[in-house]
Amino acid sequence: MKVLLSIKPEFAFKIFEGTKRFEFRKAIFKNPDVNIVVVYASSPVQQVIGEFEIEDILSCNPESIWEQTKQQSGITKDFFDEYFADREIAYAIKIKRTKRYENPLSLKEDFHMVPPQSYAYL
Repeated sequence: MKVLLSIKPEFAFKIFEGTKRFEFRKAIFKNPDVNIVVVYASSPVQQVIGEFEIEDILSCNPESIWEQTKQQSGITKDFFDEYFADREIAYAIKIKRTKRYENPLSLKEDFHMVPPQSYAYL
């Protein structure tokens, strides 16, 4: 099963460059059958630029998640701390394999949807 995630362009491109091997989330999808993430690079790019396979989803307190992921996080500790401020649980989606689309897709025209706040099942 596939899920669409809105990701800031700077982080979305790092995923496909291979410098960001984890995607961090405050909330995770409830369906355990999700194994592919389709990446929507949010404003100003506003295009679906590729997808990746999920290797694993880590769930723990933010401090522990940072220790497990910091080498391949693609973000700074300050950004991580700000993002998970006041959160008891942090989620990190471990990226297995990526596929960048040769021709980016339009969310509206190709998927008939608007950008999701967090995620949307496809």
